[in-house]
Parts: sequence; C-alpha cells; structure tokens
Amino acid sequence: MTQSLLEKEEQDAPESGTAAPTGVGPTLRSMREARRISVNEVSQRLKFSVRQIEALEAEDWSRLPTGVPLRGFVRNYARYMEADVESVLVLLDNQVGPTAPRSIMAAPGIAPSVSRDAEIPTSPEGAHRPWGWLLIILALLIIAGFYAIDRGWVPESWLVFDWLRDIANND
Repeated sequence: MTQSLLEKEEQDAPESGTAAPTGVGPTLRSMREARRISVNEVSQRLKFSVRQIEALEAEDWSRLPTGVPLRGFVRNYARYMEADVESVLVLLDNQVGPTAPRSIMAAPGIAPSVSRDAEIPTSPEGAHRPWGWLLIILALLIIAGFYAIDRGWVPESWLVFDWLRDIANND
C-alpha cells in the first residue's frame, strides 16, 4: 500500500487548497499529521529523540547528524510513514547534498575498480594460502613420530609396517 511520494502530494494538494510541502521535513511532518501520529510515538518507534525528529521536520540541519547517519534516519522515518523511501531520499539529497556512501577509490584521480552494485571481494586477489606453514607443521609431526618410534615410546602393536618395526628395534 505504499504510494509514491509525488502521487500522495498530488492527491493531498487539491483537497487542502494549500501548496504541497516542498522539503523532506515538511513532507514527513504532513504525512505524520495525516496519520494522526504524535512526535512522541515516532520517537518511541524509531528510537530517536523528540528533539531530533522536531529538528528534521523543521529542517534544522545543524542539530542533526550528516551523511550516512542522516540518510538512515530519514529512511527509517519514511518507512514508518509508509512513504516511497527512494523519493524521500532523493528529496533529501537535493536539499542537503549527497548522503549516500561514497564508492571505493584506489587512489585520487583513479576510477574505482569496483562498481557500486558489484560484490566486494572478501580477500585480496593476491592472497595466498598458508601452505608453507602447513608443510612445516606436517614435517615436524613426521619427525616427532619417527623420534617417538626410535625411543620406543610407541607400542609395537601400533607399528603396522615392518620397516617401522625395524626402526623401533634398532636400539
């Protein structure tokens, strides 16, 4: 039942006879008031303070976080109001500038090697497996095994090969 933000504004404007809200704050406030939800209810539901919600509705950007946290705050508020979240975020970006996370850059002036929608690899391409350590540990275990056989620490019933019995009996 989510309506796009623009459709809702077009429907509300002719009935009220006043201009539709133009910013993120007034838009969210008008949606909240249309649903007869108090600021306290929004505060409890979204886990933001009443002051933050009032600052957003008044568009007092100096009292609000910037960047991605502001984007998340507005996204959650728009979801709670069952608005078109993407339209509200576009409206926010038009008002305060880009709030979306920046893309990954290799170095200044170089185009990103990973597109925004692509999966980011979990390990670097040049990562090698620790095979060297595995081989060293395996060699140490074999040496320790032969040492234990030579010292007679291993029961003869465990020695299934004749050549191992010969090593054990060469005291």
